[in-house]
Amino acid sequence: MPARAVSFRGPEEVSVIEEPIPRPDSDEALVEVECSGISPGTELLLYRGEAPTDLPADESIPALDGDLEYPIRYGYAVVGRVREVGEDVDSAWLDRRVFAFHPHASHVTLPSAELLPIPEDLSATAATLLPNVEAAVNFAMDARPIVGERAVVFGQGLLGLLTTALLSEYPLDSLYAVDRYPLRRSRSRSLGADATFAPDENGALHEALDGADLAIELSGNPAALDAAIDATGYDGRVIIGSWYGEKRAELDLGGRFHRSRISMESSQVSTIDPELRGRWDKHRRLDVAWDRLADLDADALLTHHLPVAEASEAYRLLDDRPDEAIGAVLSY
Repeated sequence: MPARAVSFRGPEEVSVIEEPIPRPDSDEALVEVECSGISPGTELLLYRGEAPTDLPADESIPALDGDLEYPIRYGYAVVGRVREVGEDVDSAWLDRRVFAFHPHASHVTLPSAELLPIPEDLSATAATLLPNVEAAVNFAMDARPIVGERAVVFGQGLLGLLTTALLSEYPLDSLYAVDRYPLRRSRSRSLGADATFAPDENGALHEALDGADLAIELSGNPAALDAAIDATGYDGRVIIGSWYGEKRAELDLGGRFHRSRISMESSQVSTIDPELRGRWDKHRRLDVAWDRLADLDADALLTHHLPVAEASEAYRLLDDRPDEAIGAVLSY
């Protein structure tokens, strides 16, 4: 059987390409992929045609070179077994289960230095969540929660739920979550949120919060950023983890905001806060992400599993039915 790879051909146009199985170079390993995880935030922007085409795909991931112009292969969560190694690669890699930051494909070749061994007690599908857990860890590192703070997370998609689960481990005074879909609010409560609210329940949210110390915006909806600012109290912090792509945020900065000394900061997993780089690097942060991943119920987050031949349907499902779809995994 030939190798298969997912390709974004244009807005709402996803195809599966067949090609010869690649051979590894001397410093590479060939990984036969078992499954790959779809990251609903970035990948749905590509699917909808809302990602800036002149932006680099991801300068921190070697397999994602080039820009975001169609056609493009994207994704960064493949899990499989090493089936062949180049002459300069230790044969101990053979048959090992590994994770790799690589676009969706049935077979990938990568330098062995870019392969991450998967803990034996972790399922392959759960391992596809590693990049999203790492992003949640990064949001927490940037947010710097303080004992006794009131916190709220806007958006309970995959990233929002993972961030809520992580923040629930902090000794906060209260942790609230906002999302429009009942399924996601239910998952949020099971992962540690003290209470959840729909976006149209601003009055109840404000009464419960009495001015958030910390708000994290992860909905992907620019309107939620204005709501996050509005829910934040004097001298509070708003961490913006959403990538809006080409969508623009319209903010009301003319009222209470002007005197409230609220700080707003972008957070993105491709870099680590400069203030932390003396003691933190990506390897240390990934070690923390593996530990956090081991404690998660992946089935509560990965609601759909589809064969790669139905990749187009997987994206359509995540885009059209967010009331029932949170995360999706492609199998090979």
